[in-house]
Amino acid sequence: MRNGRQALSALILFTVLLGATMAAPTPQPADTSATVARGKYLVVIAGCNDCHTSGWRESDGNVPVSAWLTGSNVGFRSASGTSYPTNLRLEFQITSEDNWTKAVLTRADHSMMTWQDLRGLTPADRHAVYVFIRSLGPAGTPTLPDVRPWDEPLTPYVDLREQQPQH
Repeated sequence: MRNGRQALSALILFTVLLGATMAAPTPQPADTSATVARGKYLVVIAGCNDCHTSGWRESDGNVPVSAWLTGSNVGFRSASGTSYPTNLRLEFQITSEDNWTKAVLTRADHSMMTWQDLRGLTPADRHAVYVFIRSLGPAGTPTLPDVRPWDEPLTPYVDLREQQPQH
């Protein structure tokens, strides 16, 4: 009888532990200061601030980190309309890393966004960029809505529409 109780206790303990193990979330890699620093480096060299940080180019990159990646009201006008650089600080607070990775690997919209360049990042580098941007916290205002191709933008914009020389 004692061996039966021990066997039953062991089975119950095994079942409880197995259930706890199966229900436990998969541990994520530690987000160390090295990961954040790598993400910051990649954001700078990939030119993310060129479009997603107001005044970056005009100031020769002398924008405080507290203002980085808050979007811009300077639009990019193409044949498909005018789009505005996303406020990544707000966007990354509501976008999961998995969804951002899917976007990087599958999107091809917005003529100015260099999705094709982001696809060259390693998974570890994509993770570092995501972690860095999330570490900045929310800031700024939401991105302006896109402007339809037949409407005139009310903000400054860069014209990317093909131009024919005047003869």
